[in-house]
Amino acid sequence: MYEILWKLNVMGVIPVVSIPSPEDAPRLGEALLEGGLPCAEITFRTSAAAEAIRNLVQAYPEMLVGAGTVLSIGQAETAVDAGAKFIVSPGFDQKIVTWCIEKGVAVTPGIATPTEINMALEHNLKVLKFFPAEAFGGVKTLKAISAPFREVKFIPAGGINQENLADYLRLPTVIACGGSWLVKRRLIEEGKFKEITNLTIAASEIVKEVRSGWEN
Repeated sequence: MYEILWKLNVMGVIPVVSIPSPEDAPRLGEALLEGGLPCAEITFRTSAAAEAIRNLVQAYPEMLVGAGTVLSIGQAETAVDAGAKFIVSPGFDQKIVTWCIEKGVAVTPGIATPTEINMALEHNLKVLKFFPAEAFGGVKTLKAISAPFREVKFIPAGGINQENLADYLRLPTVIACGGSWLVKRRLIEEGKFKEITNLTIAASEIVKEVRSGWEN
């Protein structure tokens, strides 16, 4: 579990994908790899999610593929069976969290309040999704609610884009950001995979710039 979270930390950005057709998964994987980001969170916002995960894992086994918008144990089971290595839920669902822990699957449930952080800590979870980030006050709110919880790290998602990515990554509590702007459904439907690659490269450069600043 911790190895997966470490890999997400290294990448700094997690492409969050709502994929319309599972047949597009290999081309998407190629675009992300060319952009230097071997990772994807395939959300269960479409019926293609499970098959897309399977297709992506089979085409590019070196990629770190997870499942997002997981709302039930059934979806978590389906995702893991398809090859997902981590589970992301929009809120804190104790049943999903318990199942993932019992199965040894990395899970980052969504939180937006200190109460939910406390709930996660009761399950010894110390990497959480802050969602929806911008709608709940963005960087300012994340700074405030994370202050009492020094051992907890966050993956903010929701409203993050190329313009505000660096602001989140500069927070010492943030290990990575979820990024749906990299892989907009329209780009996939229109076959604009080169644009996805270019957006991925730009995001990776922001990660490198911010983190090189930490070292100086």
